[in-house]
Amino acid sequence: MANPLAIDAHAHICTEETMNLLNKETPKVASSLKEYEKDVFEWSVCGVPYRPLPRGGFDIEQRLKDMKASDVGMQVLSNTPQTFMYNQDAGMTAAACVIQNDQIAKHVRDYPKSFHGIATLPMQAPKAAADELERSMSKLKLKGMQIGSNINGKNLDDPSFEPLWAVANQHSAFCMVHPNNVAGLDRMKSYYLNNLIGNPLDTTIAAACLVFGGVIERFPKIKFFMVHGGGFTPYQCGRWEHGWHVRPEPKNHLKKPPAETIRTFYWDTILHGKPALEFLVQEFGAEHVLLGSDYPYDMGTFECARQVKALSCSDADKATILNGQVQKLMAGAK
Repeated sequence: MANPLAIDAHAHICTEETMNLLNKETPKVASSLKEYEKDVFEWSVCGVPYRPLPRGGFDIEQRLKDMKASDVGMQVLSNTPQTFMYNQDAGMTAAACVIQNDQIAKHVRDYPKSFHGIATLPMQAPKAAADELERSMSKLKLKGMQIGSNINGKNLDDPSFEPLWAVANQHSAFCMVHPNNVAGLDRMKSYYLNNLIGNPLDTTIAAACLVFGGVIERFPKIKFFMVHGGGFTPYQCGRWEHGWHVRPEPKNHLKKPPAETIRTFYWDTILHGKPALEFLVQEFGAEHVLLGSDYPYDMGTFECARQVKALSCSDADKATILNGQVQKLMAGAK
């Protein structure tokens, strides 16, 4: 196929400038960078270290080089999950969100051909989160938000989040749901299972709560984007459908079978396996699969665009995954 523009819908950023602004405004959760190999860093946030963080995680010029090497022309920028800060004072988190969202908007202004942007929100304070989403979309022209798969253990169907969903629905927001604070950590301390299993597991719990809690039915204009191929959701949705028919509990807030609601989700391509990705495209359609890399993290992939180009589907479907659908979603958010 030709080499169409590839738009990476799942890419995180926290530049060194942003880190410095956050350290000044929110010193309690100060971050620091330490290079331990050439262009590879350990990044500590609130005393919790993460490695490896490549230079492109905080250096835009390196990011642009990496994008070019990966055949990616644009990224939808979101904050790094380390900076959700849901377990901190809500006022401090709100201040940190303002800084990060202003910075993401600045990156979009500075590089309009390379970046779209979505906001981070103080989700432990839903009214403040709704206000920041309104500011971010109306004034900063960001396209939606990235939120955690749970908020300090509170699932996304909790009634307290209704003010946020109302604002998001009004703006037809793009809502990227990213795993954090994953369930079952006490049993996943070995083998990096907290990520290998924990991340897709918590995405699955979030998806189930959005479906069975009736959130998607009540707020149909929100475009919910479930990362890492949607966790286990696309591959177990038949079980959800069967359960709705044979058990009373799934019907508490969902009055029709869940299959139709599940099909409103958007999924990214980060599955690290061609058969699973081809199943996702075949089962849900190319218009519900968005290119993703999870840049700059090592559980993502620099090969995302080339993986899509290697799929056994039509060139039209490949173009839809690479850029067509995400462009529609970005244009539809207002």
